[in-house]
Amino acid sequence: MMKIVVLSDTHMPKKGKSLPERLVEELPSADAIIHTGDWHSKEVVEELKKYGPPLYGVYGNVDGEDIQSVFPYKQTIELNGFRIGLIHGHGEKKTTEKRAVEGFKGEEVDLIIFGHSHLPLTRYMNKVMLFNPGSVTDKRKMPYYSFGILRLEENIHAEHVFFT
Repeated sequence: MMKIVVLSDTHMPKKGKSLPERLVEELPSADAIIHTGDWHSKEVVEELKKYGPPLYGVYGNVDGEDIQSVFPYKQTIELNGFRIGLIHGHGEKKTTEKRAVEGFKGEEVDLIIFGHSHLPLTRYMNKVMLFNPGSVTDKRKMPYYSFGILRLEENIHAEHVFFT
């Protein structure tokens, strides 16, 4: 079993001065950390790296050259036998979800993880799981902040962790 902590849209330090305690509780037991963009500052990258597991990510629409020089616009990674597409989901027209799906059109992936909308989501489209962890620092109109935990076994088990 592999445990992956998934987050997006940290927008730090603008929306938060530090990683929320509820998220920090999960990071030491993670086998990998995924961030799907809008880090806002390189300090977030450095902070997440301190926890030890591999850090995977992409850049978002608010990320500057400091983040874009470290992370790509999109990428596909393989963890525990699953092909996982990472993309922020920003762009023109259509919904964030549709842009995320189109980003991997023609590619075989088991899971697409995206951010941008700050709206937690888990659903399937054509046998591909779509997952948006929400935001740990900017809940917008949602009642709670959120991030995700994926457990990769024979199947993908996805859950959202909601907190105030």
